[in-house]
Amino acid sequence: MASSPSSTLLPLGSASGIHQGISSDKIRSLVVRCMNANISAKEWRMKEYAKEFNLTGRREMIGLICGMSSLVIDALDAKAAGLPPEDKPRLCDDACEKELENVPMVTTESGLQYKDIKVGGGPSPPIGFQVAANYVAMVPSGQIFDSSLEKNQLYIFRVGSGQVIKGLDEGILSMKVGGKRRLYIPGPLAFPKGLTSAPGRPRVAPNSPVVFDVSLEYIPGLEDEE
Repeated sequence: MASSPSSTLLPLGSASGIHQGISSDKIRSLVVRCMNANISAKEWRMKEYAKEFNLTGRREMIGLICGMSSLVIDALDAKAAGLPPEDKPRLCDDACEKELENVPMVTTESGLQYKDIKVGGGPSPPIGFQVAANYVAMVPSGQIFDSSLEKNQLYIFRVGSGQVIKGLDEGILSMKVGGKRRLYIPGPLAFPKGLTSAPGRPRVAPNSPVVFDVSLEYIPGLEDEE
């Protein structure tokens, strides 16, 4: 039995099947209405998609701005907090750090330890004399909490008179002018009461160990006598 042709393949106005008894004008009118309805539905969907896209786009843009802001803030906080890597002046650079690994450690009776970065060729400071020195003070992790290099000013104090912490006092007394030394200062010889953290600086807890890089530049009183 031959199958009847599909109605979708029949031309408009054919007198076959459900189209019998319906005029071509009515069919055209129905088709136009259907087409208009489809167009209106498509326009409505496109508007809804556009609204959704705009809303999503705005949310994504806000999220992107917030994300970028947090990254910038985190980077600034990390830099301000002295977290490594630090772009701050030091008495011992990367090459110095590698050489320091092979320098023997000296331990004194008080518990102070030190390594000579460079042995000076001048005199050692007598007790009670003033000295002019540069220093970089760090917590054991290497984060800097104080530095004369950042202030661009030599630190002048009288050795052996209790003007500085015990570990620095002892460590610089055996140095010679022109020398550099790293001091590993134990808690009892450092800051018994600790140090509050300055903006962008690590906190020093009470009786916690600290590390000082020190360079002895000159001894004002001794040079005057000479």
